[in-house]
Amino acid sequence: MLVGFNTNDDAGVYLLSETLAMVQTVDFFTPIVDDPFTFGQIAAANSLSDVYAMGGRPVSALSLVGFPDKGDPAILEQIIRGGLDKMAEAQCSVIGGHSIRNEDIQFGYSVTGVIDPNKIWRNVGAQTDDILLLTKSIGTGVISTALKHNREEKVSLDAAIASMSQLNRAAAGALHSLEEKFGPRCIHAVTDVTGFGLLGHAREMALGDESSGIRENTIEIQHSSVPLLPGALEAARAGMIPGGLTNNREFLGDCVVFAEGVPEENRALLYDPQTSGGLLVALSAEAAADAIFLLKQQGIAASRIGRVLPKASKLLRVT
Repeated sequence: MLVGFNTNDDAGVYLLSETLAMVQTVDFFTPIVDDPFTFGQIAAANSLSDVYAMGGRPVSALSLVGFPDKGDPAILEQIIRGGLDKMAEAQCSVIGGHSIRNEDIQFGYSVTGVIDPNKIWRNVGAQTDDILLLTKSIGTGVISTALKHNREEKVSLDAAIASMSQLNRAAAGALHSLEEKFGPRCIHAVTDVTGFGLLGHAREMALGDESSGIRENTIEIQHSSVPLLPGALEAARAGMIPGGLTNNREFLGDCVVFAEGVPEENRALLYDPQTSGGLLVALSAEAAADAIFLLKQQGIAASRIGRVLPKASKLLRVT
């Protein structure tokens, strides 16, 4: 086992040979949009994301389905079709699965990928003076909550769906191209931003891994540089706060220090749980400009949102 659960990494990695390792992950959840085909797409993109975040290539998947006994089979068919559509885009074969009768609809995948054991990206390893990049805007949690209360704006929902349906495949590919230019050591830590929100996943990056000799550091995030989905600020101001956001805020507790000028709605969004979020990348400063350029070539509008500092009294600082 090369990567286990000790640092809450995005996926497990198991060594098969000197040049080949296996990446494994699993994720499923209840619908967050009304259209079943779109829900299937989002669930698939979300499940695949962990493999991309490790630097791997997904190759096969098993579907996981929970569906009500008296549910409309046509809805289930569209969910499965949506998932298959996104898996086909990822060139990942769905080779089976398992379904159960369940009061709530649940859908997702267990995904297996392959990776070079010498080129694994982990969620720890960030170094002092690294630059932080984020490859997707945040705000899917508050926008999904607005949808549940019939308070969403069409432009906001459309933007959130487009973001959640977008694979992190192109972003990971751009980072692989960066490694070809600067070497595999230019990227020091990668994770995808999902249920723990931007601050929660930044905390994991800041904690390091004592067992591997990776020291703690402090992550500094400039709130005005964090890209937000259209309508996310308005949803946060209107009190469209998902339960996961509140849980994330409570869990992080005093790990975070905010500058006085950071508005409350921006603070809330940094805790917002994301579905199929973007990649958070810590990389050497000299490679940052090239990374942004390569990501832009792939249609990814990456944002420079902060930096890595020596360990201070708080793991996270928001300016």
